[in-house]
Amino acid sequence: MAKATTSTASKKTKKAPKASAAAAAKKAPKKKSARLNGKAPKSAGGRASGKTLFATRGTDFRLEQVISPISPKVFFRSYWEKKPLVINRRNPNYYKELLTLEDIDQVITSMNLPFPEIELTNAKEAISRNQYTRGNNRIDVAKLYDLFANGATVILPHLHRRLPGLAAFCRGMEHDFSMPYQTNIYLTPENAQGFRTHYDTHDVFVLQIAGTKSWRIYNTPVDLPHRGQRFVAEDTPKGEVTQTFKLKPGDMVYIPRGIMHDADAQKQKGTSLHITVGALAYTWTDLMLEAMSTVSLKNSDFRRSLPIGYAKPGYRRTKAKEEFKSLVRKFATSADFEEALDQFADRITAGHRPVLSGQMAQVEQLAALSVKSVIQPRPALIYNMLRGNGQFVISISGKEIAFPSFAGSAVRYALSTKRYRIGDLPGDLDDEGKVTLITRLVREGLVMAGPN
Repeated sequence: MAKATTSTASKKTKKAPKASAAAAAKKAPKKKSARLNGKAPKSAGGRASGKTLFATRGTDFRLEQVISPISPKVFFRSYWEKKPLVINRRNPNYYKELLTLEDIDQVITSMNLPFPEIELTNAKEAISRNQYTRGNNRIDVAKLYDLFANGATVILPHLHRRLPGLAAFCRGMEHDFSMPYQTNIYLTPENAQGFRTHYDTHDVFVLQIAGTKSWRIYNTPVDLPHRGQRFVAEDTPKGEVTQTFKLKPGDMVYIPRGIMHDADAQKQKGTSLHITVGALAYTWTDLMLEAMSTVSLKNSDFRRSLPIGYAKPGYRRTKAKEEFKSLVRKFATSADFEEALDQFADRITAGHRPVLSGQMAQVEQLAALSVKSVIQPRPALIYNMLRGNGQFVISISGKEIAFPSFAGSAVRYALSTKRYRIGDLPGDLDDEGKVTLITRLVREGLVMAGPN
């Protein structure tokens, strides 16, 4: 979601002498002021040679890669919140950088995750956690795999909180969408089904990692349900099948919230593993409620009690109805769209946690930085820039990082340019000041040094 912004940049007078390193490194006091807006560019790409570390995997995956060869423009115009999108690639290794069967086995057998970080389900029969846990919700791995061999699906909810590669993937999707993202992992034995027909209350991207699943799409009983409009099987008949397809390794399906679906792992196709990437969207309802909350704090008319006796039989509602319409008109004229949207933008910025893979090595090489060093922003940063009162502030992940105002153009360049040398930084910093500024940005986890 874009944030409306203003700037109070100071007027330029005669050219000042180059600023020193000490001045560039100085931390200005934290004060809020006029708001600018910024998002870091996509990763400059290009990994160092050698084996890819598990901790850094997933950093290059964003929406563009998830839905390729469909472009984001076509996706948002024709599919987002409208209808499913199925992509069959015939490339079984397409998602290997995100997750593998070996990764999941290692997570289950060596990370000692408790229930409910690991759960079991089976569409054919209920499974109690007592069947595969011991004291303190510890997982009995041998029993878990025994139940798995007999048709149970293993669920690893929110695994992005544990695996840096999945965390980086979610951060990239959050950057592209301006909404929180999560991952749930599903491991299903062949010829088995984890869930009965249902709909979700959030949009999902399903990325098939291993095995084959057969999918069925039904009707849409609730168009774009609220988070609270949970699926209740007894109240929601599934209707006729409207679409069928198979997902093989490297394939993907996007399913908007509210669309009924189910899937089962194919016989003789091996164990199925897929990532369900959930989009936890904020809606216009959320924005309106935020705006109403603010209006009610400023206008006591909205805080008055409902009419006395309105619940009694025979109560005449005419006057109350007119009052309601009057309040609606007052809300329409006094609600502050910019302020309400800022609240959600700030929520995204504060809640966005960059994945600082390799930060130890970055800090260790700080002493070797020079004006010839090549720098790039950390991937998928979401931040705001605040300017005024003699300072330039980066607001990110719930904290504010302050710089002297004269360093603003250099900071903006450092965070928005895909790849550059320290000596390329614009503004009035001398060479020593430029190195000092980048040193600070590296320490804060905002940029990183790459190979020259």
